Amino acid sequence: MVFSPSRCLFMSTLILGITISVSSNSWFGAWMGLELNLLSFIPLIFMKNNQYSSEAALKYFLIQALGSTVLLISAVMIMMKMPVFSAPLSAALLLKAGSAPFHFWFPPTLEGMMWPQALVLMTVQKITPMSLLSYYITEQATLISVAAMMSAVVGALGGLNQTLLRKLLGYSSINHMAWMMAALLVSESMWLLYFIVYSVMSFSVVMLFHFTQTFHFNHLLNHIPPGSVVKLVMFMSLLSLGGLPPFTGFIPKWIVIQQLCWSGNFLLLAILLSSSLFTLFYYLRVALSSLVLSSAKTKWSIKAALKSKLIIMALFVNMVGMLIPSAAYSFMM
Repeated sequence: MVFSPSRCLFMSTLILGITISVSSNSWFGAWMGLELNLLSFIPLIFMKNNQYSSEAALKYFLIQALGSTVLLISAVMIMMKMPVFSAPLSAALLLKAGSAPFHFWFPPTLEGMMWPQALVLMTVQKITPMSLLSYYITEQATLISVAAMMSAVVGALGGLNQTLLRKLLGYSSINHMAWMMAALLVSESMWLLYFIVYSVMSFSVVMLFHFTQTFHFNHLLNHIPPGSVVKLVMFMSLLSLGGLPPFTGFIPKWIVIQQLCWSGNFLLLAILLSSSLFTLFYYLRVALSSLVLSSAKTKWSIKAALKSKLIIMALFVNMVGMLIPSAAYSFMM
């Protein structure tokens, strides 16, 4: 993403929209923030060198407009002393976040974006819906639990037959949404911890794909030179994103597992753990393809070598999880 003045402006208003929604004390203020966020993100999707960006922007606009309409109508009905409309309001927020069973728009829209915009959609754009969803976490705990189970199953099974990396990370994001909703059932701070770690892990993976211009499984063979340290870093980043111990991505999952065990929510926990095996399988498929296989074709499409700072940063964020248990043990002693 080229940081032109216009893009910096739209990025600033996008963050402003999130701030307005999260800090608002009324549903009307939250709706205004969501609309500002929507109208700021659509110009960021458009790219001159991407012929599918206009289609992705139109899909995103229509879905988000539908979600905003349902949210506004439900909020008005709740203010008119009709609490039954808290369920449609929660469903509208799930639609905006791309959670199952309202996930149908998320992977195709993600496929039409470039990697930086896809990263924003997978991380930053989930802040407002999840924050607003926490207001009805006690009243709609059953709905959120069912949505978490469905997201875990859809995210796990949907990514198995994908060869397009953006769609694969889209289904991965749906699966991580299940873990985030489970964390939200525990506490808001638990959700915030999981979201921060997930965002950092996604950033390390997406930036590696972006700088190597990797969009398809075949690009893993053609776009990365054999013997490159990028392959090792990509391997570790994907395993960390999948939550494999002892990488950093396992730490928030570990805490969520403990909390769900203590609360006795074993059905949700069993589905989440089972889905993690499937997601780890397709992460391993990508990681091993990039690490083991290579093509003899000329690597004509490789950009300049990755900056050493980016590689060091990716290594650090994925390996720091190994130090947390020992640090916590030393602190407790």
